[in-house]
Amino acid sequence: MKIIKPLLNVANRELTRMLGKWPYLFIIFIGPLLAFLVILWTFSANVPSNLPISVVDEDHTSVSRLISRMVDATSIAKIVQSVPDLATAKQEMEKGGIEAILYIPSNTEKEIIRGRSAEIALYVNNVNVLKGGLLSSSISKTITTISAGMESQMRMKRGASNSEALQQTMPVMLHTEVLFNPFINYSYFLTSSLLPVMLIVFTLLGSVYTLGNELKNGTASEWLKKADNNILVALMGKMIPYTIAFGSMAMLMNLILFSYLGVPMKGHFQMIILGELLMILSYQFLAVFLVGLTYNLRLSLSVASAYTMMALTFSGLTFPIFAMPPIARTLAHLFPFTYWLKIFISQALRGEPAINALYPMYAFWLFIFLGALFIPRLNYVMKNEKYWGRF
Repeated sequence: MKIIKPLLNVANRELTRMLGKWPYLFIIFIGPLLAFLVILWTFSANVPSNLPISVVDEDHTSVSRLISRMVDATSIAKIVQSVPDLATAKQEMEKGGIEAILYIPSNTEKEIIRGRSAEIALYVNNVNVLKGGLLSSSISKTITTISAGMESQMRMKRGASNSEALQQTMPVMLHTEVLFNPFINYSYFLTSSLLPVMLIVFTLLGSVYTLGNELKNGTASEWLKKADNNILVALMGKMIPYTIAFGSMAMLMNLILFSYLGVPMKGHFQMIILGELLMILSYQFLAVFLVGLTYNLRLSLSVASAYTMMALTFSGLTFPIFAMPPIARTLAHLFPFTYWLKIFISQALRGEPAINALYPMYAFWLFIFLGALFIPRLNYVMKNEKYWGRF
């Protein structure tokens, strides 16, 4: 057990740095905690609500007032103003004061009484696709409900019973069951992805920083000397404290997701824990790859920042991977986060068998293997003084 003493020597040296220097404290503890808090605060409302809209009512009848009240009663929309014409409403939308315009033309009630179709227009600001989609869906459902209610009342006046009128009005009823996010909750959808993104950002940046600092400060020889010039022992002693620290942050993240936010856990929690550990190790070994490849702290940090922030884009969360162009589908597999997200959705939301989570885990070992290939290169760089002192 000759490696135990040098391993502990390196680990003690790293712990002293972690707890005694401000940049290390920020990257390992303060930064992730602040990022978690900001994300929780940002999405604390769960679902956007009371989005401001304007009504242009040219009919001024009981029907138009009913439509306005029903739309205003939805949780998504809030009528903040009633204007006389579309031009005024358009100006308000261009200023950013409203997100949609509901236009009720004149003679709407007369057309309905005559048994004709009355057209109501909805103009939606779709610059923000999320808000535009929610408003369009919610208001369309409300108008459909009002229309069905009016049709039923007209049929009942002709002698049909309540049930007959309803069946004749809506002969086909759609029963919708939302399986994996039943509350249409954006905390489940976004927070469960953004929290681990913050975790991998600080994991990779922190790992690159602690390795690159040995080159920047010219302390690589001291580090290797503590490990008896064994690069494997040196890496283990340096990385294990960070693995434990970021693993603790992963546990805190799980506590936030499953206990505080109430994200469902339908599958095997052990698989999520194992996936998080392998994801952390993957990004730590990618740090070995980056520092060994660039032997430059500043360049490694820049590449690491861009790489981690692109992970969410190619993860398939907001746009499915199978619908991406072939090049984008290929790029999606270059990020460990893509595979962790598959594991999370598989086990937390869908409750799939544990075997389904094992397949994505094989990919983590490829990233670890890639980093391991650059350990000899890192050893050479650390021992060669010409690479020291580079920023």
